[in-house]
Amino acid sequence: MTDAPSCSILILAGGQGSRMGGADKGLVQWRGKPMVSWVHDAIRGLTDDLIISCNRNATIYRTYADRLVMDAGPGFAGPLAGIRAGLAVARHASLLILPCDCPRIDSVLVRQLIELAKVDPSRPVLCKRGGQFEPLFSVLPVLLAPTIEQAWANGERSLLRILLTNSPSLLELAPHDERLANLNTLAELQTRSGN
Repeated sequence: MTDAPSCSILILAGGQGSRMGGADKGLVQWRGKPMVSWVHDAIRGLTDDLIISCNRNATIYRTYADRLVMDAGPGFAGPLAGIRAGLAVARHASLLILPCDCPRIDSVLVRQLIELAKVDPSRPVLCKRGGQFEPLFSVLPVLLAPTIEQAWANGERSLLRILLTNSPSLLELAPHDERLANLNTLAELQTRSGN
């Protein structure tokens, strides 16, 4: 590790993969490797607390993480369920969140998020690409966990709404920053595999 870790990192890989025909997106191949391995390789050196939220294929995901978490309830409850599980076990005061299907993420962007979170550790950090908020590229103060639990109990399932009501710091990115590109469908995987 190049410097002292200041952040736990959570990779969200617990989805149903409905737009991938039910495939586990993190394990779908892109350029010869599972998508989760691209994310892992970009961030492994930046934390000693790498968590993966998965609801299946735990044996495979265990090779990419320090720890695994799963949704508390049955079925696939969405990203906020995985985030709640990650917050519950994070070893550091901040939890950086990334989706498993962003194989173009790089350590430069992740470092920017971590550094921005250090400016005011009490506030979440949220990426904004052009005019679009990207809530699954964010940093949450672990102290926000009770607020998120209360929102969940009240029926809230949108991480973005929670972030926006907690005065996030924004990391502004160019409108077509490919590092945030989610490869959600088999067609997108094929289209972008050569880029």
